[in-house]
Order: sequence, then structure tokens, then C-alpha cells
Amino acid sequence: MTTKASRLPEQRDSQGVMGSLAGGDRPVLEAIAAMNLDTLALSSLDPQTYFLVRLAALVAVDGPPASYLVNLGLAAEAGITGEQVQGVLTAVAPIVGSPRLVAAAGNALRGLGLAEMAADAEGPMIAE
Repeated sequence: MTTKASRLPEQRDSQGVMGSLAGGDRPVLEAIAAMNLDTLALSSLDPQTYFLVRLAALVAVDGPPASYLVNLGLAAEAGITGEQVQGVLTAVAPIVGSPRLVAAAGNALRGLGLAEMAADAEGPMIAE
């Protein structure tokens, strides 16, 4: 059993970073945003292809629900349709396998659930 005192400094640091990320600490979120700045332009892909490739990558790496929430939201803004999403999932299925696809579908649904919870937390808009 590992105690706090017996952990290496690297373990404490990485746990602190992960805790900050999970807690929505602003510098961590800003670092993530900075990692993604200009990647669309630098990729030389059109926006739809870019977001479809990102979706395929999320499936391949078993991305978490929050990543699906962000990327599917941006993909929808770029005009990606449900049919195109299904096409990506069909294309990667032979490579990643059905368990990874099922996990991806669950993570995407959980991501949508996060969006619904956030909308519910904001409460109803009051019309003047």
C-alpha cells in the first residue's frame, strides 16, 4: 500500500495536475485550450474532415465523455451530421473493434448527459 509520504515527487505532482484538471482549475483548462489553438488551420483539413478525424481519434484512444461533449459540439457547429458520425464509426470498427465502439457510444452519451446537467444547473431563463 502506498502512503502519501512514500510517493515519489513525480507522483504527487501528477496527482495534483490531475486533481486540478478534474476540478476545472483555470490554468489547466487554459493549457488544454492552448494545445488546440490553430490545429485546424495547421492541419490543412477542411473543418468537417478535421472534426471527423478527431472523432475517430477519440474512439481509438477511448476518449472520456467530456472530450466527446466538446468535440461533437464543435463538429455539429461545423455541420457534421449524425450520418457522418455513423460513417466514421463504421469505418473505424474493423480497426478498433466492437468493445471500443460500444465504449465510445457510451462516452458520447455520457458527454451529452453532462451537457444536459450543465443546462439544468443554469436554471430557467427569466423573461423580462
